[in-house]
Amino acid sequence: MEWFGIVVIAVIAIVLVVRLLSAPIRLAGKLLINTLVGFAVLFLLNFAEPLVGLSLGINWVNALVVGVLGAPGVVLLLLIKYLL
Repeated sequence: MEWFGIVVIAVIAIVLVVRLLSAPIRLAGKLLINTLVGFAVLFLLNFAEPLVGLSLGINWVNALVVGVLGAPGVVLLLLIKYLL
């Protein structure tokens, strides 16, 4: 009977930890996906550079900015590049 109580407490603890960590893990996954989309957008922008005359470096910081902010992130990075 003593082991049953320990098992119940362990299961409850595991469920609580999983529930507490599920939101941050989901947020990190969404941020990772957005960053990968940012990489793709930067790649396409650099691929089209001969046509449009705009280019940005492909790195983690730029991809993160584009992934989080979307199209305004591209505009922001271009403004920073050409104004500074």
